Amino acid sequence: MAEKGGRQLRHTEGESNTSQARLAWIDKNAGAKSRPLLKRDADAFLHQSLSSPCVATIAKADGIWIEDTDGRRFMDFHGNSVHHIGYAHPRLTAAIKRQIDGLSFSPRRFTNEVSVELAETLGAIAPGDLSKVLFTTGGSDANEVALRIARAATGRFKTVSFWDAFHGAGFGAASVGGEATFRSHIAGPLLPGSEHVAPFNCYHCAYGHSGPQSCGLACAKMVEFALEREGDVAAVIAEPMRAVPTVPPPGYWRAVREACNRHGALLIMDEIPTGLGKTGRMFAFEHDDFVPDIVTLGKSLGGGILPIAAVIARRDLDVCGDFAIGHYTHEKNPVTARAALTTLEIIRDEGLVERSAELGQHALARLSEFAETAPVIGDVRGRGLMFGVEIVADRETRQPDPELAEKIYYHCLDAGLSFKISAGNVLTLSPPLVISRGDLDKALTIVETAIQECSA
Repeated sequence: MAEKGGRQLRHTEGESNTSQARLAWIDKNAGAKSRPLLKRDADAFLHQSLSSPCVATIAKADGIWIEDTDGRRFMDFHGNSVHHIGYAHPRLTAAIKRQIDGLSFSPRRFTNEVSVELAETLGAIAPGDLSKVLFTTGGSDANEVALRIARAATGRFKTVSFWDAFHGAGFGAASVGGEATFRSHIAGPLLPGSEHVAPFNCYHCAYGHSGPQSCGLACAKMVEFALEREGDVAAVIAEPMRAVPTVPPPGYWRAVREACNRHGALLIMDEIPTGLGKTGRMFAFEHDDFVPDIVTLGKSLGGGILPIAAVIARRDLDVCGDFAIGHYTHEKNPVTARAALTTLEIIRDEGLVERSAELGQHALARLSEFAETAPVIGDVRGRGLMFGVEIVADRETRQPDPELAEKIYYHCLDAGLSFKISAGNVLTLSPPLVISRGDLDKALTIVETAIQECSA
């Protein structure tokens, strides 16, 4: 939490890096080698929320592990959602080295084999008619490209998106995002026509319902209400499963898809944190039996080594030939394309999508059973290897307990497990898809022990 304009600013995307608990943990745990580097970082980098100053240093990243400059190791259950195949996967590092020795760059207006193959591969794995591709260097840019396509295809400029959502830090991406950290205070004025509605969240329903059994999908109906009232919306943009994490109620996306069809709006799915197997399906939206018009990917696409993102659109949305909608210097960089293509091959060859589904089911079952004996756990939710534990002060009122959540977080760091806190009180656990069941269970034991000891 942070103070802005006399009110508490809650960080949906992570825990505060300026809290007293953070400062106390660093003071106690920063080693002789880490402490000078942390000071150099704080002196050299512009400070921003959720980032610099940093919590620790990293000297090595391998598999599921990160290691600081003092040799302290952590299982990384955050990884900024880039580490699906683990850090420094040997097959990926070898492929990148070979590509550098072959073709290291491709100027715009030229093409190259590996970039075309990557585009073809993404078009082949995406369902429906999602088959036309454009690469960017980051997810925020990919979302802005998607919005430009929607404007060109519909002749409209308005959007409907969701409060608390995150779609990137650029002005366009922050405008359609709903995370206060990225759109408050210095961020405005933002793009006009960026309408927002409350997100799906069955545990904290904005419309006052106790659960999906009785709500009649009020949250989906509000999306249609906004589409109908505005009348000229270009697109609805959203995360298929919110990475905080929050799972949509059954039928939600089918209802929104049908509403978009009725009102002439495109449906854009931001799969940047959830795609490529993280939720136990190649694309998270596949859980909900619908196909969007445009999908954006990023983060894990570069295998945890190189930055690359992608937009995948329906073939008939290739309507921007007379305009520049991306025009990135590294749009068809053969090295980043090789990283992405090899990452997709590793996910396929090692069966990581299926592995995510199997291990995620195990983790959710174990945590749900544990929650029965832990009154401070209000909810356990997720899909695949993206799951969360909500810490509450009162199960009846579902009142969040951010102080206890932060205490648990630092207890877990002490025990060698790193993750992030979302929405102030949700322990958000997102391990690599290559994790062994044994290491997953060790991590879950750390979480369970921390909850028991910190709430005693």
